[in-house]
Amino acid sequence: MDDAEFYRERGFGGQAGFGRRPALVVIDLVNAFTDRASPLGSDLDAVVEATRRLIDACRAKAVPIIFTTVAYDGASSQAAAVFIAKIPSLRTLEAGSHAVQVDERLGLQPGDTLITKQFASAFFGTALSSLLAAEGCDTLLVTGATTSGCVRATAVDAIQHGYRPIVPRECVGDRAQAPHEANLFDIQQKYGDVVSLDEALGAIAAL
Repeated sequence: MDDAEFYRERGFGGQAGFGRRPALVVIDLVNAFTDRASPLGSDLDAVVEATRRLIDACRAKAVPIIFTTVAYDGASSQAAAVFIAKIPSLRTLEAGSHAVQVDERLGLQPGDTLITKQFASAFFGTALSSLLAAEGCDTLLVTGATTSGCVRATAVDAIQHGYRPIVPRECVGDRAQAPHEANLFDIQQKYGDVVSLDEALGAIAAL
């Protein structure tokens, strides 16, 4: 018996499905994460390309698009001191620097929302839930990096806030394959629907 069958037999891995009104969150696809020379970076070129396709599809259907970045100044560095102690490379995410700017390949536009966070989840300490409620959203397409960190944390918080998390597999990435795959498996079993990019594009096109 493989792992997926084991979980199915015990009632895991159901489908939440798409709701009536989605939003797209693009998590931390900023220069510090997409530049392989950065201490925090990895090869996310394919993720950026796939996510840009989803962004363009969402823009064509007036789906709300929310980008996140992680940035620290004096006060926020103090608040996140334990997190930074755990990951000293986070010190490179200096507020206002090139490192924390959204990768230009994603085509951030003035009408998009940009949220600055200090921790993993796009919900924690931000106005994301309020923004989604104001837009009447019930579904959150979760993309970006990293799968085992901020993507997973956001998917978990999304369901805890009453939203349907949808994770297009090609639109998320990590620094290593093992945590990437393990966390996609776990998200699918417990927290959200892991779908293909084509499935996500089809759902957006059908709006």
